[in-house]
Amino acid sequence: MADVTLDVCGEVCPLPVMKTDEALSKMKSGQTLEVIVDYPPSKENVKRLVTHKGHEVLNITDGGKVVKLLVRKA
Repeated sequence: MADVTLDVCGEVCPLPVMKTDEALSKMKSGQTLEVIVDYPPSKENVKRLVTHKGHEVLNITDGGKVVKLLVRKA
């Protein structure tokens, strides 16, 4: 179970990326964030942001319409 869940379904880029970055900035190192997206480009854009900032993508669950990314803050 993630420490924080961010549901950005219904949002299109760049909002999911911006909200993910904001959520991570408020978290402590080692905490996990679950990001839920339904806009296909957001999956790759959020993943790119996370790795660029030095965080770790632990898991990606692609349920078809909804994708969940589990991220550990560096």
